[in-house]
Amino acid sequence: MKFMRIGDLVLSHDVHGLGSGKPALVFINSLGTDRRIWDRVVAELAGDFTILTFDKRGHGLSDLGEPPYRIEDFSADLAGLIDHYGLSNVIVCGLSVGGLIALSLYDTRPDLVRAIVFADTAHKIGTAEFWAARINAVRQNGIASILEPVMTRWFTAPYRVADNADYRGYCTMLLRQPPEGYAGTCAAIRDADFTAVARTIAVPALCVVGEEDGSTPPDVVRSLADLVPGARFEIIPGAAHIPCVETPELFLALLRGFVADLPGD
Repeated sequence: MKFMRIGDLVLSHDVHGLGSGKPALVFINSLGTDRRIWDRVVAELAGDFTILTFDKRGHGLSDLGEPPYRIEDFSADLAGLIDHYGLSNVIVCGLSVGGLIALSLYDTRPDLVRAIVFADTAHKIGTAEFWAARINAVRQNGIASILEPVMTRWFTAPYRVADNADYRGYCTMLLRQPPEGYAGTCAAIRDADFTAVARTIAVPALCVVGEEDGSTPPDVVRSLADLVPGARFEIIPGAAHIPCVETPELFLALLRGFVADLPGD
């Protein structure tokens, strides 16, 4: 676990394989989670890649900053980390809001991006009314008030059982996020529309989605794939919104196949 000051914020992050000369992978987590959602993926990939994971501002052990945020705030934080470690030709993998951050990073710093994996995300997510209701619920009643509806979007019914210790752990992960950071990120998603940016992407892209995703269903993710020139689209069976947790082997297989097909590899 490392901490780095980027601008006025301290960001909590991890970096593996630095200086190895191996291809660089950056993972961006979803709303209400921290970088630990990538642990099983990172464990399998660490020998083959340089890997950067981090907690977004307002999440995990990173500073809160000054919410509400903009997606561009998150992408600037990430660019600062990438620059600090001297990474280049980065393969960016963004889940949910992480996909919006990946789009923003490509828009502002295309020099950093070699390829993009869009996981359970879209160019625009939800409606202003949906996010306003979510923000109000968290501000008035806390994150616990949204736990059940969020979990039905994150995970399939067979995963959401009382004797699944992992499921209980991810419930706790959500509950321990700072409410101000959660609401501030909701505002960033509410205000984000990267439709125009998606049409300009000129690097290889893969769009993947859990077949039971309740937050960004397959047809929503397919709409992103239709915008991105040449993007591949894959549905992951037996998963909902966080396939890197629920079906990591299937997620890894798609990621490895995509990377193996990149020019120069």
